[in-house]
Amino acid sequence: MESCPTILSSSRVRILGIAIALAFAFPCMAQSTGTSQSPVTPGRRLTLQEAFAMAERQNLDLAAARLRHSVSQAGILIAGARPNPTVSFSAARDTPHESLFFGLPIELGGKRARRMDEARQELSLTDVEITAVARSIRQQVREAFFAAALAVGLAEQQKQLVDLSQKLRDIAQGRFEAGDVPQLEVMQADLELARAAADLEVARLEKRVSFTRLSALLNEPSDTAWELVTPLETLPPGVALQDMIARAADSSAELQHLVQEANVERSRERVFRAGRVPDITLEAGADFNAPPDFHTGARGQITLGLPILYRNQGELAQSSATLKLIEGEISATRRAVAGDVEAAFNELTARLLQVDLYRRTVLPAGRKLESLAEESYRAGRANMLAVLDARRSVQQNERAYLQSLFDLQKAFADLEQKVGVILD
Repeated sequence: MESCPTILSSSRVRILGIAIALAFAFPCMAQSTGTSQSPVTPGRRLTLQEAFAMAERQNLDLAAARLRHSVSQAGILIAGARPNPTVSFSAARDTPHESLFFGLPIELGGKRARRMDEARQELSLTDVEITAVARSIRQQVREAFFAAALAVGLAEQQKQLVDLSQKLRDIAQGRFEAGDVPQLEVMQADLELARAAADLEVARLEKRVSFTRLSALLNEPSDTAWELVTPLETLPPGVALQDMIARAADSSAELQHLVQEANVERSRERVFRAGRVPDITLEAGADFNAPPDFHTGARGQITLGLPILYRNQGELAQSSATLKLIEGEISATRRAVAGDVEAAFNELTARLLQVDLYRRTVLPAGRKLESLAEESYRAGRANMLAVLDARRSVQQNERAYLQSLFDLQKAFADLEQKVGVILD
């Protein structure tokens, strides 16, 4: 067995110091990452479509938004209310001494129908807002689902790295016992194993956090362990740009909201115009105790409002200006939506290309390089630094690949939100 050199370079001294410190800090880490493993508890199976359905039924934000429908529905009842009749009684020293009247206000000009139409348009606006909330929740669920899938993939990748680090450490120990390498390389392998084990614990915690966020969106217990059936590698369906732009012109949440706002304003303007028609009040009653002329005498009266001084000019001017403003916003938003859809489509195309490049070229080349480096080290033709560099390169490539898959799913969710329709 070869003895370690007496004079070490400064870099090796630093590595040796770190390895010794980690050996004291993690005395049992190498043993905990060996073949013995704790039993794995099966999680609750969940596909992406099941997650959508659960959020549709259980998401608290969506449930709260749907309660606004009943509020707007009650507005129709309020708008359809009819004026209550009135009754009045008077007593005086003059004749007739007593009078009793019943009055009935009557609205003319279709005011009640106009108010109810405005309330219905307000209800439709509320439904548009609820639909927008549902689309937003769908986007959040998709991103949270695949963020959890990304965390699961990173944790599994880190577990594989721990296994590989343990394997490399065993190789280094065997070569040290055979006298082929100094003990410093065993310490380097211990350091790499300790680092990988620490990163694995962090990855598992991040996976738990991602599960908690997904559970919050689905209104499930925060400690639910999910078994995500839909893989992160699932590619979204193909879409065409012009088709997406055309569908967004009719289904974009922003456009739908503005169009319905315009409908509400038109209904409000009709209410103001109907308010220029005067209302009448019909009164009927009787006078009593007017001797010697009569004891009881009938009496009738009609009251007519005269809209002379004010005829809702201010309300009509404001409504007209508001309608022009909304129409201008619709034109600007229509153009902006087309641009947003095109940008989201291009982002999706770029992510698809990135994923394809990683699959076809980057990952296979990196894994081949790692395998060659490990075989060379096992045969004594390379040092450990070459193996570690190759392994770090592979790890970075695989992490980048998983991140590119998540970015692809996120880009698809963003495109679906911009278009305003379900695309898968």
